[in-house]
Amino acid sequence: MSKTNKSDLHPAYEGIRVVKHGIGLNIVLAIVKAMAGVWGHSYALVADAIESASDVLSSMVAWLGLRTAAMPPDENHPYGHGKAEPLAGVIVSVFLMAASCLIALEAIKNIQTPHEAPKAWTLWVICSVIIGKELVFRYVMKTAKATESTAVKGEAQHHRADAVTSVAAAIGILISLIGGKGYESADDWAALLAAGFVGWNAVSVFRPAFSELMDEAQPKEVVEEITQIAASVPGVMAIEKCFVRKMGFELFVDIHIEVNGHISVIEGHEIAHRVKDAIMRKKSTVYDVLTHIEPSPYS
Repeated sequence: MSKTNKSDLHPAYEGIRVVKHGIGLNIVLAIVKAMAGVWGHSYALVADAIESASDVLSSMVAWLGLRTAAMPPDENHPYGHGKAEPLAGVIVSVFLMAASCLIALEAIKNIQTPHEAPKAWTLWVICSVIIGKELVFRYVMKTAKATESTAVKGEAQHHRADAVTSVAAAIGILISLIGGKGYESADDWAALLAAGFVGWNAVSVFRPAFSELMDEAQPKEVVEEITQIAASVPGVMAIEKCFVRKMGFELFVDIHIEVNGHISVIEGHEIAHRVKDAIMRKKSTVYDVLTHIEPSPYS
Protein backbone atom coordinates (compact mmCIF):
# COMPACT_ATOMS: atom_id res chain seq x y z
CA MET A 1 0.00 0.00 0.00
CA SER A 2 1.59 3.24 -1.09
CA LYS A 3 1.65 6.23 1.21
CA THR A 4 0.02 8.46 -1.38
CA ASN A 5 -2.93 6.21 -2.15
CA LYS A 6 -4.06 5.10 1.26
CA SER A 7 -6.64 7.78 2.03
CA ASP A 8 -9.46 5.31 1.46
CA LEU A 9 -7.99 3.14 4.23
CA HIS A 10 -6.92 6.03 6.45
CA PRO A 11 -7.24 5.20 10.17
CA ALA A 12 -9.24 8.42 10.60
CA TYR A 13 -12.22 6.76 8.94
CA GLU A 14 -12.57 4.24 11.76
CA GLY A 15 -12.52 7.15 14.19
CA ILE A 16 -15.10 9.01 12.12
CA ARG A 17 -17.44 6.00 12.22
CA VAL A 18 -17.15 5.76 16.01
CA VAL A 19 -17.65 9.50 16.52
CA LYS A 20 -20.78 9.52 14.32
CA HIS A 21 -22.29 6.77 16.45
CA GLY A 22 -21.36 8.75 19.57
CA ILE A 23 -23.14 11.86 18.27
CA GLY A 24 -26.38 9.93 17.77
CA LEU A 25 -26.14 8.30 21.20
CA ASN A 26 -25.45 11.59 23.00
CA ILE A 27 -28.39 13.32 21.32
CA VAL A 28 -30.73 10.60 22.59
CA LEU A 29 -29.17 10.60 26.08
CA ALA A 30 -29.26 14.39 26.40
CA ILE A 31 -32.98 14.43 25.62
CA VAL A 32 -33.80 11.49 27.93
CA LYS A 33 -31.76 12.84 30.85
CA ALA A 34 -33.07 16.39 30.48
CA MET A 35 -36.68 15.21 30.45
CA ALA A 36 -36.12 12.83 33.37
CA GLY A 37 -34.26 15.53 35.31
CA VAL A 38 -36.97 18.15 34.87
CA TRP A 39 -39.92 15.83 35.52
CA GLY A 40 -38.11 13.95 38.26
CA HIS A 41 -36.80 17.12 40.05
CA SER A 42 -33.15 16.03 39.79
CA TYR A 43 -30.61 18.70 38.91
CA ALA A 44 -27.87 16.06 38.85
CA LEU A 45 -29.71 14.51 35.90
CA VAL A 46 -30.13 17.93 34.26
CA ALA A 47 -26.39 18.53 34.75
CA ASP A 48 -25.76 15.14 33.19
CA ALA A 49 -27.92 16.18 30.24
CA ILE A 50 -25.87 19.38 29.85
CA GLU A 51 -22.70 17.26 29.77
CA SER A 52 -24.22 15.04 27.07
CA ALA A 53 -25.31 18.09 25.05
CA SER A 54 -21.78 19.50 25.20
CA ASP A 55 -20.57 16.08 24.04
CA VAL A 56 -22.72 16.42 20.92
CA LEU A 57 -21.04 19.71 20.01
CA SER A 58 -17.54 18.48 20.82
CA SER A 59 -18.15 15.24 18.92
CA MET A 60 -19.08 17.26 15.85
CA VAL A 61 -15.78 19.13 16.20
CA ALA A 62 -13.92 15.82 16.54
CA TRP A 63 -15.74 14.48 13.47
CA LEU A 64 -14.73 17.54 11.43
CA GLY A 65 -11.14 17.29 12.66
CA LEU A 66 -10.90 13.61 11.73
CA ARG A 67 -12.36 14.21 8.27
CA THR A 68 -9.86 17.00 7.67
CA ALA A 69 -6.94 14.92 8.99
CA ALA A 70 -7.82 12.14 6.54
CA MET A 71 -7.39 14.45 3.54
CA PRO A 72 -4.22 13.70 1.52
CA PRO A 73 -1.42 16.28 1.14
CA ASP A 74 -1.97 19.01 -1.43
CA GLU A 75 -0.07 21.98 -2.85
CA ASN A 76 -0.86 24.18 0.14
CA HIS A 77 -0.41 21.41 2.72
CA PRO A 78 2.56 19.28 1.61
CA TYR A 79 2.73 17.61 5.04
CA GLY A 80 -0.95 16.70 4.95
CA HIS A 81 -3.77 17.88 7.20
CA GLY A 82 -2.91 15.83 10.28
CA LYS A 83 -2.74 18.82 12.64
CA ALA A 84 -6.52 19.13 12.34
CA GLU A 85 -6.82 16.05 14.54
CA PRO A 86 -5.03 17.37 17.68
CA LEU A 87 -6.56 20.81 17.03
CA ALA A 88 -9.97 19.14 17.31
CA GLY A 89 -8.76 17.60 20.57
CA VAL A 90 -7.93 21.04 21.97
CA ILE A 91 -11.34 22.43 20.98
CA VAL A 92 -13.05 19.39 22.49
CA SER A 93 -11.25 20.03 25.80
CA VAL A 94 -12.54 23.62 25.76
CA PHE A 95 -16.11 22.33 25.37
CA LEU A 96 -15.56 20.01 28.33
CA MET A 97 -14.24 22.84 30.50
CA ALA A 98 -17.17 25.07 29.55
CA ALA A 99 -19.60 22.27 30.47
CA SER A 100 -17.79 21.82 33.79
CA CYS A 101 -18.14 25.50 34.67
CA LEU A 102 -21.81 25.61 33.66
CA ILE A 103 -22.67 22.52 35.73
CA ALA A 104 -20.75 23.86 38.75
CA LEU A 105 -22.43 27.28 38.67
CA GLU A 106 -25.91 25.78 38.42
CA ALA A 107 -25.17 23.23 41.15
CA ILE A 108 -24.01 25.97 43.55
CA LYS A 109 -27.14 28.00 42.79
CA ASN A 110 -29.38 24.99 43.47
CA ILE A 111 -27.56 24.13 46.70
CA GLN A 112 -28.45 27.61 47.97
CA THR A 113 -32.09 27.31 46.86
CA PRO A 114 -34.51 24.90 48.67
CA HIS A 115 -36.23 22.55 46.25
CA GLU A 116 -38.13 19.27 46.02
CA ALA A 117 -36.28 15.96 46.34
CA PRO A 118 -35.81 13.89 43.14
CA LYS A 119 -38.30 11.17 42.23
CA ALA A 120 -37.34 7.56 42.94
CA TRP A 121 -37.72 6.45 39.32
CA THR A 122 -34.91 8.80 38.24
CA LEU A 123 -32.49 6.38 39.90
CA TRP A 124 -33.42 3.64 37.41
CA VAL A 125 -32.90 6.03 34.51
CA ILE A 126 -29.44 7.02 35.69
CA CYS A 127 -28.33 3.44 36.38
CA SER A 128 -29.25 2.45 32.82
CA VAL A 129 -27.20 5.37 31.52
CA ILE A 130 -24.17 4.38 33.60
CA ILE A 131 -24.06 0.85 32.22
CA GLY A 132 -24.57 1.97 28.63
CA LYS A 133 -21.98 4.75 28.79
CA GLU A 134 -19.30 2.56 30.35
CA LEU A 135 -19.75 -0.02 27.59
CA VAL A 136 -19.50 2.71 24.92
CA PHE A 137 -16.38 4.15 26.60
CA ARG A 138 -14.60 0.80 26.39
CA TYR A 139 -15.53 0.39 22.73
CA VAL A 140 -14.41 3.90 21.71
CA MET A 141 -11.19 3.73 23.75
CA LYS A 142 -10.29 0.47 21.99
CA THR A 143 -10.62 2.30 18.67
CA ALA A 144 -8.61 5.27 20.00
CA LYS A 145 -5.71 3.00 20.98
CA ALA A 146 -5.83 1.17 17.65
CA THR A 147 -5.73 4.42 15.63
CA GLU A 148 -3.55 6.41 18.09
CA SER A 149 -6.00 9.28 17.68
CA THR A 150 -6.00 12.18 20.16
CA ALA A 151 -9.47 13.26 19.04
CA VAL A 152 -10.96 9.77 19.36
CA LYS A 153 -9.34 9.42 22.79
CA GLY A 154 -11.04 12.68 23.74
CA GLU A 155 -14.32 11.24 22.48
CA ALA A 156 -13.80 8.14 24.65
CA GLN A 157 -13.05 10.33 27.67
CA HIS A 158 -16.34 12.14 27.04
CA HIS A 159 -18.21 8.88 27.39
CA ARG A 160 -16.28 8.03 30.57
CA ALA A 161 -16.96 11.52 31.93
CA ASP A 162 -20.64 11.03 31.18
CA ALA A 163 -20.59 7.68 33.00
CA VAL A 164 -18.87 9.20 36.05
CA THR A 165 -21.20 12.21 36.20
CA SER A 166 -24.05 9.71 36.06
CA VAL A 167 -22.54 7.76 38.97
CA ALA A 168 -22.31 11.00 40.96
CA ALA A 169 -25.92 11.77 40.05
CA ALA A 170 -27.03 8.29 41.14
CA ILE A 171 -25.28 8.69 44.51
CA GLY A 172 -26.84 12.10 45.02
CA ILE A 173 -30.32 10.87 44.14
CA LEU A 174 -29.91 7.83 46.41
CA ILE A 175 -28.82 9.96 49.38
CA SER A 176 -31.73 12.34 48.79
CA LEU A 177 -34.20 9.46 48.70
CA ILE A 178 -32.80 7.67 51.77
CA GLY A 179 -32.18 10.82 53.82
CA GLY A 180 -35.55 12.35 53.11
CA LYS A 181 -36.33 15.90 54.22
CA GLY A 182 -33.20 18.02 54.62
CA TYR A 183 -31.15 15.95 52.18
CA GLU A 184 -32.64 17.35 48.96
CA SER A 185 -29.40 19.18 48.09
CA ALA A 186 -27.39 15.92 48.00
CA ASP A 187 -28.45 15.71 44.37
CA ASP A 188 -26.87 19.13 43.73
CA TRP A 189 -23.67 18.28 45.58
CA ALA A 190 -23.39 15.25 43.34
CA ALA A 191 -23.68 17.52 40.30
CA LEU A 192 -20.92 19.74 41.73
CA LEU A 193 -18.67 16.72 42.20
CA ALA A 194 -19.38 15.66 38.64
CA ALA A 195 -18.42 19.13 37.41
CA GLY A 196 -14.99 18.71 39.02
CA PHE A 197 -14.43 15.42 37.24
CA VAL A 198 -15.47 16.87 33.88
CA GLY A 199 -12.98 19.73 34.40
CA TRP A 200 -10.19 17.27 35.22
CA ASN A 201 -11.13 15.29 32.15
CA ALA A 202 -10.86 18.44 30.02
CA VAL A 203 -7.28 18.93 31.17
CA SER A 204 -6.38 15.30 30.44
CA VAL A 205 -7.65 15.69 26.86
CA PHE A 206 -6.00 19.10 26.38
CA ARG A 207 -2.45 18.14 27.39
CA PRO A 208 -1.63 15.50 24.73
CA ALA A 209 -3.48 17.41 22.00
CA PHE A 210 -1.61 20.64 22.74
CA SER A 211 1.70 18.78 22.98
CA GLU A 212 1.13 17.34 19.51
CA LEU A 213 0.33 20.79 18.10
CA MET A 214 3.63 22.00 19.58
CA ASP A 215 5.52 19.10 17.90
CA GLU A 216 6.58 17.60 21.21
CA ALA A 217 9.19 14.85 20.87
CA GLN A 218 7.82 11.34 20.50
CA PRO A 219 8.42 8.73 23.23
CA LYS A 220 12.00 7.53 23.54
CA GLU A 221 11.10 3.97 22.55
CA VAL A 222 9.60 5.16 19.23
CA VAL A 223 12.76 7.09 18.33
CA GLU A 224 14.97 4.17 19.39
CA GLU A 225 12.97 1.74 17.24
CA ILE A 226 13.37 3.95 14.16
CA THR A 227 17.06 4.48 14.90
CA GLN A 228 17.65 0.73 15.15
CA ILE A 229 15.90 0.11 11.82
CA ALA A 230 18.08 2.73 10.13
CA ALA A 231 21.28 1.41 11.75
CA SER A 232 20.56 -2.08 10.41
CA VAL A 233 20.67 -0.92 6.78
CA PRO A 234 23.92 -1.98 5.00
CA GLY A 235 26.22 0.99 4.47
CA VAL A 236 25.05 2.92 7.54
CA MET A 237 27.98 3.32 9.94
CA ALA A 238 26.19 5.32 12.64
CA ILE A 239 23.14 7.44 13.39
CA GLU A 240 24.00 11.04 14.21
CA LYS A 241 20.51 12.46 14.87
CA CYS A 242 16.91 11.34 14.68
CA PHE A 243 13.86 13.57 15.14
CA VAL A 244 10.31 12.22 15.01
CA ARG A 245 7.13 14.30 15.05
CA LYS A 246 3.49 13.30 14.92
CA MET A 247 1.10 14.85 12.42
CA GLY A 248 -2.36 13.55 13.22
CA PHE A 249 -2.16 9.81 12.59
CA GLU A 250 1.24 9.73 10.89
CA LEU A 251 4.87 10.16 11.93
CA PHE A 252 7.42 12.26 10.04
CA VAL A 253 11.09 11.39 10.52
CA ASP A 254 14.21 13.54 10.06
CA ILE A 255 17.32 11.40 10.39
CA HIS A 256 21.06 12.04 9.93
CA ILE A 257 23.09 8.95 9.06
CA GLU A 258 26.85 8.51 8.81
CA VAL A 259 28.34 6.63 5.83
CA ASN A 260 31.81 6.02 4.44
CA GLY A 261 33.11 9.42 3.38
CA HIS A 262 34.92 7.99 0.37
CA ILE A 263 31.92 6.54 -1.47
CA SER A 264 30.30 8.36 -4.40
CA VAL A 265 27.31 10.68 -4.16
CA ILE A 266 25.24 8.08 -6.03
CA GLU A 267 26.15 5.35 -3.51
CA GLY A 268 25.31 7.65 -0.60
CA HIS A 269 22.01 8.52 -2.24
CA GLU A 270 21.15 4.83 -2.63
CA ILE A 271 21.90 4.17 1.06
CA ALA A 272 19.65 7.08 2.04
CA HIS A 273 16.81 5.60 -0.02
CA ARG A 274 17.32 2.18 1.55
CA VAL A 275 17.09 3.76 5.00
CA LYS A 276 13.84 5.54 4.08
CA ASP A 277 12.34 2.39 2.56
CA ALA A 278 13.32 0.24 5.55
CA ILE A 279 11.78 2.64 8.09
CA MET A 280 8.53 3.06 6.15
CA ARG A 281 8.24 -0.67 5.54
CA LYS A 282 8.83 -1.73 9.15
CA LYS A 283 7.06 1.19 10.83
CA SER A 284 3.67 1.55 9.12
CA THR A 285 2.75 4.77 10.92
CA VAL A 286 5.68 6.63 9.34
CA TYR A 287 4.44 8.73 6.42
CA ASP A 288 7.73 10.19 5.23
CA VAL A 289 11.45 10.15 6.04
CA LEU A 290 13.95 12.91 5.30
CA THR A 291 17.45 11.40 5.32
CA HIS A 292 20.61 13.50 5.58
CA ILE A 293 24.00 11.95 4.74
CA GLU A 294 27.10 12.71 6.84
CA PRO A 295 30.65 11.39 6.24
CA SER A 296 31.73 9.15 9.09
CA PRO A 297 34.86 10.34 10.97
CA TYR A 298 35.95 6.67 11.02
CA SER A 299 35.84 6.19 7.23
